[in-house]
This record gives sequence, C-alpha cells and structure tokens, in this order.
Amino acid sequence: MQGTVDDYSYGVVTPLVAFVMACLGGALGLRCTTRALLVPHSRRRAWLALGSAVIGSGIWTMHFVAMLGFRIEGAAIHYDQPITYASLGLAIVMVGVGLFIVGHRGATGTAVFTGGTITGLGVASMHYLGMAGMRFDGRFTYSTATVAASVLIAVVAATAALWAAGRVRGLLWSVGASLVMGLAVTGMHYTGMAALRVHLHSASAGAEGGPSVSVLVPMMIGPLAFLLLAGVVMMFDPLMVMGRPDQASVEDKPGVPAAAVASHLARHSQLHPGRRPAGPLRHHVSRTPQNR
Repeated sequence: MQGTVDDYSYGVVTPLVAFVMACLGGALGLRCTTRALLVPHSRRRAWLALGSAVIGSGIWTMHFVAMLGFRIEGAAIHYDQPITYASLGLAIVMVGVGLFIVGHRGATGTAVFTGGTITGLGVASMHYLGMAGMRFDGRFTYSTATVAASVLIAVVAATAALWAAGRVRGLLWSVGASLVMGLAVTGMHYTGMAALRVHLHSASAGAEGGPSVSVLVPMMIGPLAFLLLAGVVMMFDPLMVMGRPDQASVEDKPGVPAAAVASHLARHSQLHPGRRPAGPLRHHVSRTPQNR
C-alpha cells in the first residue's frame, strides 16, 4: 500500500537548521581548500584533509537534521547504524578526492570540473546511502528523472563552490560561495526526497511516524562537535579568515635564481632612490656568484 510521507513535520524549522548546517560545513571546508592553495605542498595535505572531513560532516549533519522532520504515516522508522555511519565515511572520502584534485592541480578548468563532479557525486551518494539505512515496514522507490536532477544539482553546486574557493578573493567571496553551496546541498536533499515513493507492507495504527529525536541527535553529536572544533582551529589562523596568501618576498621563494633577486633589487632602487635594502637582501646579493 502507498504510504503518506511528510518532510516538514516541524514546519520550516528543520529545513532552516539543515541549511545553516550545510552553509557552516561548506564555509569551513571551502576556507580549508582556499588555505591549501596558499601554503607550501608540505602543509597542503593537512588542510585538504581537514576540509574534506568538515564538508563531509556538514552535509551529513544537514541530511539528518532534515530527516528529523520526516514522517511516514503509520510506520515507525529506525536506522541501521553501520550503514548510516558508512554514509558519513563515503561523503568524507569522495569529497576528499575532489578537494585533493583541485588542491594539487590548482583551480584550473579541468581540475575544477573533475573535482566538482566527484565531490557532487559524493554528496548525492551520501544522501541515498543514508536513506538506504532507514528501516521500516515497507520499502522505498524513486523517480529516476528526479533522482538525476538531484545528482545534477549536487555536481553543479560542488563545481561552482570549488571554482569559487580557487579564486581566493577574500572573506565575502567565500561567504557567498558557502551560501550557494548550502542552498544547493539542501535543495539537492529535498529534490531527492521529492523523488521518493513509500510502499508499506502494513500500517500500524498509532505507530510513531518518524525517528525520535533521541535516536538521531546522539548520532549527530560527534560530527557537530567536530565542526565546532574545526571552526575554533580556523579562528586562530587569520590567513584562513581573510583568504590572503603568505606575503613571502621574492628572495625567500624557493627556486628563485640569484639573477631574479638582483633584478628585484635594481627595480627596488629605481622606485625608492636613496633607500638601502634590508639586511637579508644584501646577504642574497653577496652570494650571487655562488648560485651559478
């Protein structure tokens, strides 16, 4: 028999909180990605790994906050915890693959498209694997066209967000990208839910129509705590907030030949006649013959 579902049993509260969680995860994760593009390779992997875990935790938490408002009339809902947590791991891994492609190849067109596609597929896979972990006296079916639309929304949103992260244009640019990503991830979720059809084996009179808060909230404590901890860590890095690269002078950059340093000093003297160069600059100039 056809089941009656309600995605908004708490009104606009769960969609709004879900959107906030998606924006929070997107904002923190994209700042990590931006930061990774501005640091040496030795520290890049750490920022990308943190960004993957943050975005994965954010979209996973968004999904289950939204599911707090999901009800099936006449059917009690339970969750298979191994599958539910596997959806979190899948999200982190697939988002990580996308971020590492952009982080190591740069925000080029091919890298952003490839990384965005994989990240978007990770978002969609997390959603549908999380739904597969639901247990009730019945089964789900999906509208193929609507599912395809939800996946397309996730891929386009992830690609746009990674492109924005690679632009490195400061805090406001990042906030805008995070809002777009949060809106798209939340939209992807509810588009996927619109594709859902519920078929009940039997209806139980008086049965609770959805998962209780006591079931889902404990599952979300860990990812929520991780998001807060990641936010605190990033607050102590001003370059993370402002999105500006390290201001390394030309003579301190690896791989810069002594001739380039001498040319830099010559331009400096022309622009600032009478001003003596700093000590470290004189030291590099004196060693110019040794760099041949």
